[in-house]
Amino acid sequence: MILDHPSPNHGPRADGAGVELLILHYTGMPTATSALERLCDPAAQVSAHYTVDEDGTVYAHVPEDRRAWHAGVSNWRGRGDVNSRSIGVEIVNPGHEFGYRPYPAVQMRAVAELCRAIVGRHGIAPADVIGHSDIAPDRKEDPGELFDWRGLAADGIGIWPEPRAEDEGPADEAEVAALLGRYGYDSAAPRALLSFQRHFYPEAMTGTADAETVRRLRALVRMTGR
Repeated sequence: MILDHPSPNHGPRADGAGVELLILHYTGMPTATSALERLCDPAAQVSAHYTVDEDGTVYAHVPEDRRAWHAGVSNWRGRGDVNSRSIGVEIVNPGHEFGYRPYPAVQMRAVAELCRAIVGRHGIAPADVIGHSDIAPDRKEDPGELFDWRGLAADGIGIWPEPRAEDEGPADEAEVAALLGRYGYDSAAPRALLSFQRHFYPEAMTGTADAETVRRLRALVRMTGR
C-alpha cells in the first residue's frame, strides 16, 4: 500500500540530470511518526521520495521527477550532487543511535516491491542500488549491516558479489583503493573500505582488506565491468 504523505522539501533536478541511482537509508529516529514528521517539516530541510514503515506501508513524499533532499554531502562514481540523479528511500528503523534492530520480513518485502518498480521505471543498474553509507562513508552507517542486501539482490534488486578463482590472491593498498574507486566509492574517504564491508561483507566489518574482502571487491568490479 502506498499512501500520499507529501513533503514540501524538494526542488528541481539539475539541468539534464536523469535518475541513475537508488539510495536506501534508514530513518534513524525513535519512531516512524517522528521520522515522517521530520521528512515533512520545512524547517528540517530534509526529505526522501518514499518511506517504508515496519509493517510494509509505503509513504510517498516527493514526486520522482523532483530532487528530494536525502543524500547530503555525498559522492558516487566521482560525482557529487547525488540528490539530482537519484531516488531516495527511507526505511523505518531506529538506527545505531536509538536501538538498531533487524528489518522485519514484511518490511523487506515492501522495500523489494517498491525498489523493483523504481529500478524498472528508470533503468537503474544493479550496481547503483546502494546505501547512504556507500555514498557518504565518513558520515553515515545506514541502512547498516543488518540490512538484507543479499536477499534484495536475490530478488533482482541490486547486486551481490560472486567470487571466482580469478578473484583470489593478495592485494596491496593501491589495488584496494583503485577497486573501490572503480566500483563507485570515494576511495580517498578513510572509511570507504569499512562501508564496503558494511554492505557486502557485514560479518567482518574490520576496515582492513582481508582475503575475503579482496575477493568480494574484485568480484563486484568484474561483474559490473567497471
